[in-house]
Amino acid sequence: QVQPVESGGGLVQPGGSLRLSCSASGRTFNDYDMTWFRQTPGKERNFVAFINWSGGETIYADSVKGRFTISRDNAKNTMYLQMNNLKPEDTAVYYCTMRGRDIWTSSVRDPDEYAYWGEGTQVTVSS
Repeated sequence: QVQPVESGGGLVQPGGSLRLSCSASGRTFNDYDMTWFRQTPGKERNFVAFINWSGGETIYADSVKGRFTISRDNAKNTMYLQMNNLKPEDTAVYYCTMRGRDIWTSSVRDPDEYAYWGEGTQVTVSS
């Protein structure tokens, strides 16, 4: 069993930056691929970014490509999402998720792929 815990959300002005963190206790951190999703009220959870267990492969949603960077430090049991040039439409609750490491990435955008979810952290982009 493993439990992700997000931190780093907050209020930021358009064009600003935030860095989200996700730590996890339990089993070996590098046994897991990890992904960020986000959700606004009344909407489904949307894929943001994926990183595989080693950090050697990343995938981004088109809406954040070039602005967000996902990374991980397995020695610290922590994953990060650096968010730059934030826009009001980035406002959402951001969730950290984990799945057992897998070479296949065709389903990483599907929330049903993930067994472990954090409670989420609110990001609000507003002037």
